[in-house]
Amino acid sequence: MNTISMNIGDKHKGKDRVRIVFMGTPHFAVESLKALVENGYNVVGVITMPDKPAGRGYKLQSSPVKQYALEKGLTVLQPEKLKEEGFLKDLKELKADLQVVVAFRMLPEVVWNMPPQGTFNLHSSLLPQYRGAAPINWAIINGEKETGVTTFFLSHDIDTGAILFREKTAITTDDTAGSLHDRLMKMGAGLVLKTVDAIMEGTARPTPQRELVSDEASLKPAPKIFSDDCRVDWEKEANVVFNFIRGLSPYPAAWTELHSDNLMEPSRVKVYGSKIVGQETVAMPRDVQPGTLVTDNKSYLHVTVKDGIIGITDIQLAGKKRLSIKELLNGYTIEKGARFS
Repeated sequence: MNTISMNIGDKHKGKDRVRIVFMGTPHFAVESLKALVENGYNVVGVITMPDKPAGRGYKLQSSPVKQYALEKGLTVLQPEKLKEEGFLKDLKELKADLQVVVAFRMLPEVVWNMPPQGTFNLHSSLLPQYRGAAPINWAIINGEKETGVTTFFLSHDIDTGAILFREKTAITTDDTAGSLHDRLMKMGAGLVLKTVDAIMEGTARPTPQRELVSDEASLKPAPKIFSDDCRVDWEKEANVVFNFIRGLSPYPAAWTELHSDNLMEPSRVKVYGSKIVGQETVAMPRDVQPGTLVTDNKSYLHVTVKDGIIGITDIQLAGKKRLSIKELLNGYTIEKGARFS
């Protein structure tokens, strides 16, 4: 993509004359679409995932992006496959100047290379770090102190295109994947607006990612997270366990198995919140195995780890709703000798 400003005579177009196609699906993407619409941009089409069955009745559920788009009277396309002739024909007929992608799926070249001003994506990390499907989770799991959002032009390899803009934010020890998600969602919407403005004005200066990488081995990936990846390893250090739990909270959620004499078999438990407990403030048995539970069955539940103690603050037993530890212990007794694994 060599030319990123509007064609001659076009850079004086008003926002309502620049034709934009937006692609996205979840709540994270709605904020960016909303920003474009509320700031007067001409969103001529919205591409989102097909409706899917959900809930107890398996009724078809529209994506959050579709719901917002329909509220605003926007044209919505929901292709099963992005190379379908019918979809490509409909997409061409929208005559987009620019395409904006936020939390969608990998696009084929025939789609991202269609508009004259190209297609840019919003990514929830400071690229080139954390390329992949789960950058928010992995940044916290790995104990990063900062992250951010990036806009970049799409190219052949995922998350590797030339960078347009980046914006940073600190990650605090109070952050979870949920709180960071919400902050980046709002930051990202602002960065999308900044990027569209710059492309319209001809002031965008894309930077190839290779210019920002001195050592490929230093790049940390952000692959998709599956259920098996979410099991807590209580034999790790306290800070590692703490970051792991908050990096998966509230979704997809860290989990462990509860072993107790009153259970016929181990029961899966989701852990949403934890804290590192100072050993000087807690009397713990010596030489206990990692995963051992210690509680007064009133106000606290502690778990031993490799080098210390983790206090559980929010938990969900199998088949039950999420509760604080005090709420849980108000109606559930942890047996002596119980453990997590």
